[in-house]
Amino acid sequence: MRSQILHTARRLTLEGGAVPSLNAVVEAAGVSKGGLMHHFPTRSALVVGLARQALDEVDAAMVEAAAVGAAARTWLELSLPDDNDRALLQALASSFRPTDDEFGPLLRDSVIAIDRWEALIASEVGDEIQAHAIRLVGDALVANSLVGLNRVQENVDALLRFLTFERASPDDAR
Repeated sequence: MRSQILHTARRLTLEGGAVPSLNAVVEAAGVSKGGLMHHFPTRSALVVGLARQALDEVDAAMVEAAAVGAAARTWLELSLPDDNDRALLQALASSFRPTDDEFGPLLRDSVIAIDRWEALIASEVGDEIQAHAIRLVGDALVANSLVGLNRVQENVDALLRFLTFERASPDDAR
């Protein structure tokens, strides 16, 4: 039931541009109010649930990428959200209330996840400072996208070459 509720809440968020009310989720998901409240007793808890789901998706992608030596590339690619991901991130950001107790554990877990992802990148590129720079560039790409400054997809290959100090070969210019 939890995954059904999150799936419905995500769909409604994308359709409406904002995290929906609990009543809207109950109606659209076809679950009882008690069933929803068991998993998400408040709208803030629903926001946290959606954010944790997104964190889990990024985590799975980064672990999979690290296994094949593509953590840095994957981080930059994930940092260029498509329209749906951008809309979800914008809705979650507008629903975020740092003073709400629901968000403290989410922030703590987000910091832990970011540190883990940066460590995966560092393991790949062999340098912690370089990995930190790659992670920060990814953060900036997301931030630009969220406020509408990133209208064109960045050239991930060129960014990655620059950030990993690779130089383009003469064949790349052709």
